[in-house]
Amino acid sequence: MLRELHISGLGVIDDLDLDLHAGLNVLTGETGAGKTMVTVGLALALGARADSSLVRDGAKAARVQARFDATQSAADWSEDDEVLLSRSVSADGKSAARVGGQLATASTLADLSGAFVEVHGQHQAQRLLSPATQTAFLDRFAGDAHVVSLTAYRDTWDRWRDTRAALEALTAASRERERELDLLAYQVREIEAVDLRDGETERMTSEEARLAHVERLLERATEAEETLSGDGSLGDAAAGAANALTDAARLDPRAETLADRARSLSTELAELARDVRDYREGLSADPQRLQQIRERQAVLNGLQRKYGATETEVLSFLEEATSRLTALATADERLAELSGTADRLQTELHERAGVVTDGRAKAAPTLATALERELQQLGMPGATVEVEMDPLPELGPTGAERVELRLSPSPGQKASPLAKTASGGELSRTMLACRSVMADLDDVPTLVFDEIDVGIGGEAGLAVGRRLAHLAESRQILVVTHLPQIACFADRHILVEKTSGTATVRALSDDERVRELSRMLAGLTGSDGAVTHAEELLATGSASRGTVA
Repeated sequence: MLRELHISGLGVIDDLDLDLHAGLNVLTGETGAGKTMVTVGLALALGARADSSLVRDGAKAARVQARFDATQSAADWSEDDEVLLSRSVSADGKSAARVGGQLATASTLADLSGAFVEVHGQHQAQRLLSPATQTAFLDRFAGDAHVVSLTAYRDTWDRWRDTRAALEALTAASRERERELDLLAYQVREIEAVDLRDGETERMTSEEARLAHVERLLERATEAEETLSGDGSLGDAAAGAANALTDAARLDPRAETLADRARSLSTELAELARDVRDYREGLSADPQRLQQIRERQAVLNGLQRKYGATETEVLSFLEEATSRLTALATADERLAELSGTADRLQTELHERAGVVTDGRAKAAPTLATALERELQQLGMPGATVEVEMDPLPELGPTGAERVELRLSPSPGQKASPLAKTASGGELSRTMLACRSVMADLDDVPTLVFDEIDVGIGGEAGLAVGRRLAHLAESRQILVVTHLPQIACFADRHILVEKTSGTATVRALSDDERVRELSRMLAGLTGSDGAVTHAEELLATGSASRGTVA
């Protein structure tokens, strides 16, 4: 449960420590004293959205710490069997969260706090008017087995919806797919017909240049051959030089190196002359081959203009187009497969929806009876509740129907939807009745009620106080109220006061409780009638309240 709440720099709160006990903890105080800021501070520690406007004037930051008994789900964050949730909001809007001193996120606080505390206020009461909330309430009341069935239905619904979306998208794209099929088939045929080979453009360019200039090449090759091997050629000169140096080396060994170089040069020139002759003899004019090459180049250039600047890019395009063509060609098979899957899932969906409907139908009368019993204990004798299941025109994400709670506040009054019949007080009590019904279905140790007394008073307030006291026998309850009829049931009564613009809190003794209830009753603390009434309320609360361990 919530053991301690420390708040500083928040609104009218400068520095405040609030110790909370088991049972029913009630916060009272004059309007504007700071009761709401206590619950706002707790909400921040529980991961609520932070706002710099909450920071007290002159303070650098608002800080909140909430110390809880550890639960099993938060064991990894506990220390000495306790968990400390912390939150700070600076004046410039920056927010920080910690769990047990470790940096965390606000969402981590929210996830962890769900196991510790549940907050109910006027906002939650308004949510109760939503059919979605009422449907979820019945589902939760119907038990774990029903929740498993509902989860299975939702999983099937999600898969059916995704399959239908894919099927519709594929069907809608069928005409475009046919156009794309035709285009891709043409492109693949065009490229494959050319039988393109990597590096072919470079080879064609080289051969085309040779054939286009064959006459000039012959001239230059002949000239080179004569220079190397004709009369008075370089070959003859090199051979003569080699002979001369060889003869010199017989007389002077130092010339041997020069003779070797000359002989090598002569040999190389002779080999070069033979290679040049072979090159010349290999050259021949071939107009037909030249025409073929130029036609091939035109084809290759056409492909490269359309599909890529190089053979590699064109071949890559061909690979991608072929793969896409295969995928599109099998689209009909995919269409049939999706259609079959959608039909199968739809059949399964209807079967699961029937199970969910049966679970709700079985739980609805029991829930109605339980709520009626709670409302009677909350000062609404003769109130009746109907849990209606209205079929939806088609299956939805939560099933085949929506649930609507209909209330008849008194005998003879027709049951109507909560939004049309419930006053503020009736709605608050209906919310409390729902929470009470759920008390045995969860193990949240701490419940916080803020503004639950809106629109009620007198006997209705006493009824609400009794019910809160009853809930407090099995869990910790924190209530912020302006009703003495609720405050008189407190196991621990905490007064919030504001002095010089700063809120303080303190637990009240029995005598102080009389004075506070007197103020709440009549706005006076010394009125004999108010004091007497306050004492009577305390006696009523003491007699009605169960003993809290």
